[in-house]
Amino acid sequence: MSGALQIVASPIGNLDDVTLRALQVLRDADLLAVEDTRHSAKLLGRHGITTRMVALHEHNEERMAPGLVARIQAGESIALLSDAGTPLLSDPGYRLVQLAARKGVNIVAIPGPSAITAALSVSGLPTDRFTFEGFLPARQSQRLERLRKLGREPRTMVLFESSHRLLALLADLESVFGAPRAAVICREMTKRFETVLRGSIGQLRERAEADPNQRKGEFVVLVAGAPSSQNEDLEAAIEAGRLLLDYLPVSQAARAASRLHGVSRREIYARFSRQ
Repeated sequence: MSGALQIVASPIGNLDDVTLRALQVLRDADLLAVEDTRHSAKLLGRHGITTRMVALHEHNEERMAPGLVARIQAGESIALLSDAGTPLLSDPGYRLVQLAARKGVNIVAIPGPSAITAALSVSGLPTDRFTFEGFLPARQSQRLERLRKLGREPRTMVLFESSHRLLALLADLESVFGAPRAAVICREMTKRFETVLRGSIGQLRERAEADPNQRKGEFVVLVAGAPSSQNEDLEAAIEAGRLLLDYLPVSQAARAASRLHGVSRREIYARFSRQ
């Protein structure tokens, strides 16, 4: 296909996890825009593909995107490839795709591996609805703030984490969601030392602390959504707070509703502030 930007999903570990269609697209493209040429060279070399590559990453994407889109408009086929999985999901490519869409360029998805869906499929947690949060902030105060905003999230939550912050993440999850909340750690998916640990947040934190091997590699961490009873308590508290607003200032109404239903005053106040 000529005159198109093709978004190609690549293996998340095992180099054989690539579709036949993806391999054909990579062979036929005029140019491959890849996150790291050295990393992508391993996949291309494994399958005998010699298409020219150019690096496209977070530090140069804004500068590179206009030239790549111009080449596509001139009739070339460019394939976008990240280091692992589907591009744009915690990977570069958003600015390029956004510009291509704005310019009316043909954008084609070449679907395939994704650590998100792979982890969900083996987690044993509900998968009918989920939210992808990617990498949480590195700074603990910001990470805790983000987690508190997810405190009443009813859907399964999917997070990415690096090896050197795994224990800190698990400690913060336990602090915000409680040790009994169900969770799953998927480590090194599709690679030689792949492991999937299931249990409560507290159990997983203890397991990771006790076994250094469980702190090595790349991680997808999944957390069960909040129990429905917690969300029902919040909605009841908000309704009570609305009635109290006829007689009290917002802060006092939120405080009173919080005491009545055992729900965080901050959550009630935040809901009022958004209305």
